[in-house]
Amino acid sequence: MGLGSTAKKIQTVADTAEKMYRRLNALRKEVESTKRTVEDTGGRVQSLEAEIAEQRVILEAIGEELDVDIEGAVDEADLDGDSEATTDDSEEIPVEESDDDDDPVDSIAADGDGSDDAETSQ
Repeated sequence: MGLGSTAKKIQTVADTAEKMYRRLNALRKEVESTKRTVEDTGGRVQSLEAEIAEQRVILEAIGEELDVDIEGAVDEADLDGDSEATTDDSEEIPVEESDDDDDPVDSIAADGDGSDDAETSQ
């Protein structure tokens, strides 16, 4: 009986080792993929930074040609993006629910044509 249980334990250890090996290979592939993505993204960022620098030079040249106070314009600009006009996706708009049975949507559906009664009487 001792040999059978030892063989079973060895088989369990071997199975566990195989599973760990497969997980390690999958993790290695994920890390390599992430590394490539990071390198690609770094290249794109460098390209965009160079393009922005070129655009800034062009805009400064245009501003000087038109006698625009570039530093003043930059100081007045809202560069932080803290504009109150934009809404955040996490903001919720409160909606009041009424307990009335006089739902305007239901009354329109009851009319059949969706037209306002005041408009048809004129």
